[in-house]
Amino acid sequence: MADPTTYRPAPGTIPTEPGVYKFRDDSRRVVYVGKAKNLRSRLSNYFQDVTQLHPRTRQMVFAASSVEWTVVSSEVEALQLEYTWIKKFDPRFNVKYRDDKTYPMLAVSTGERFPRAYFYRGPRRKGVRYFGPYSHAWAVRETLDLLTRVFPMRTCSKGVFNRHENLGRPCLLGYIDKCAAPCVGRVNEAEHREIVEGFTSFMSGHTDKVTKKLTADMEEAAENLDFERAARLRDDLQAINKVMEKQAVVLGDGTDADVIAFASDDLEAAVQVFHVRGGRIRGQRGWVIEKTGDWDEALIDAPTQGELDPALPYLMQNFLVQFYGDAVERADSEAREDAELIERRGVDKLSQQRPAPLVLPREILVQVLPNETEETLQVLSDLRGAAVDARVPQRGDKRALMETVERNAKELLKQHKLKRVGDLTARSAALQELQEALDMEQAPLRIECTDISHIQGTDVVASLVVFEDGLPRKSDYRRYRVKEAAGDGHSDDVASIAEITRRRFLRHNKDKLAVPAAEEFDGSTFADENIEEMSTDNKRFAYPPQLFIVDGGAPQVAAAQKVFDELGIVDVVLVGLAKRLEEIWVPGDPDPVILPRNSQALFLLQQIRDEAHRFAITYHRQQRSKRMRVSELDNIKGLGQNRRTELVKHFGSVAKLKEASVAEIAELKGFGPKLAEAIYEGLHPTES
Repeated sequence: MADPTTYRPAPGTIPTEPGVYKFRDDSRRVVYVGKAKNLRSRLSNYFQDVTQLHPRTRQMVFAASSVEWTVVSSEVEALQLEYTWIKKFDPRFNVKYRDDKTYPMLAVSTGERFPRAYFYRGPRRKGVRYFGPYSHAWAVRETLDLLTRVFPMRTCSKGVFNRHENLGRPCLLGYIDKCAAPCVGRVNEAEHREIVEGFTSFMSGHTDKVTKKLTADMEEAAENLDFERAARLRDDLQAINKVMEKQAVVLGDGTDADVIAFASDDLEAAVQVFHVRGGRIRGQRGWVIEKTGDWDEALIDAPTQGELDPALPYLMQNFLVQFYGDAVERADSEAREDAELIERRGVDKLSQQRPAPLVLPREILVQVLPNETEETLQVLSDLRGAAVDARVPQRGDKRALMETVERNAKELLKQHKLKRVGDLTARSAALQELQEALDMEQAPLRIECTDISHIQGTDVVASLVVFEDGLPRKSDYRRYRVKEAAGDGHSDDVASIAEITRRRFLRHNKDKLAVPAAEEFDGSTFADENIEEMSTDNKRFAYPPQLFIVDGGAPQVAAAQKVFDELGIVDVVLVGLAKRLEEIWVPGDPDPVILPRNSQALFLLQQIRDEAHRFAITYHRQQRSKRMRVSELDNIKGLGQNRRTELVKHFGSVAKLKEASVAEIAELKGFGPKLAEAIYEGLHPTES
């Protein structure tokens, strides 16, 4: 590993034009490729104080031993060259969009003498047509089972085919007319390929021709009183309709578009793509990738887009160029294979039946516009050979579909995290790594974390979540209304952390003495999550956690440590977890502890912190909603809910009620002079 100062370019030698740069290691292998609007500005960031670099970026600059760059004339060329070099050199520090799982597909081996259709998972191969991906394996098998009624093509393996060819009799599928039985010569090679071409044409979306022909043949058979054949064609038509119904129409205008959305946290991001063709969802794909540190530098000039993660525009740009670049390259490769097959076998019909793959549609619906939008769209347009438009849907069916894709991306990221949580080995490794990183005497079997939530100092609340053996223990969760450190529209997060830490460990001291809980735990029960606000078990908090986490950096940790010293808490390890770089701050240490980005311990800490944040913000929203529902009529003695409703319904609003006299209020049924007077005085306190 080389020190970055040993290969740092001399000052002033890096150009200020747009370009692409490569970091190489000692063996001259490219370890990272990046692009920049201004090469000097971007590259100088890599050679600053290494302690200020993102952990992954720091690892990359130490792994490299040299840097070189290429100046280009525009940002569009920079995007294109960056993608080309990433494909060529496959740098290990660049993000690669790999499937989160291998989706099942329907494959047709067009390169064989007698092509067969079969269920398939794995990388694509030459001489094979693929349809999908499908969300479930059973969907592939059911589709194949239904379509072989209409297109009785071969579905057996090579061994089964050869065995029945030698036996001279077909298999069961041949006897029940779900296979044309080319193994015994029932159809010749040309006739079987015609069946295959009809199958692939149907799967490519040309369904109208098939349904019209089946309908016409069925009606003709019925007119000729051939009811047995008419019934068989009717069943075939029902099978075709069932296959078509499985891909529901989501866009009534027959749009061809891809819908793309991300869900991200501080460490990782999940992306979901829905492929919509002819208004129907034809496929769905998903990935989970690690967010790299160099993206933080790329976001300096990126525009903010609402409350979304500021990294999303750069993520979107990176994904669009890589994903569609790979798709077009794969489609070109398949087209060359077809041309070779036609030239070798003279199969003219194959090129006519197989439509050009629509790998890059004219319209791309995105959750957020990509960084450098115009340049990115220019690259995509060059790949497609025609204009490509990307936009954020705002209303209607397309907006509803985007929300569905966003939910799928969030679910994908959630399931990705749950895989780690549900893995006992991973949880044990995480606790062991925490013990070693924090120099603890034993693994932290009980971990507690607190977080503060508010909006501009209003409804300031805090949460306390508990994890035991790496799993959440929701029966021990607590929530607090911050009292001393907040109020009247102001909030001090550091003081709030100190207040919550004090209240939690005062409770610990009281529970040790078996003293009933005091008033600091206020609020109601979260019945839907089985979370208690007040414990009926006085011993529940009698033992402390091995690890106590506060959400924040050095100031929050120092405030919590001061409380520890005040209460004499010495058997608990205290740390703070800063959000941006996931730094772990230990009391008294000037530098944070940095865990590797792929560390199981870091994923566990992030999960605990995110759970504390979720729990805090849920309680904050509940309190804010409750406050917003408060009415001036609530505190008037003798005025219940039904009478308040009658008043507002009769006068139209509280403002109109204020304009009414005592006599006008008393005219309402059930409102006497005394109650009317109380209502008037309650609404006009300064006049009484």
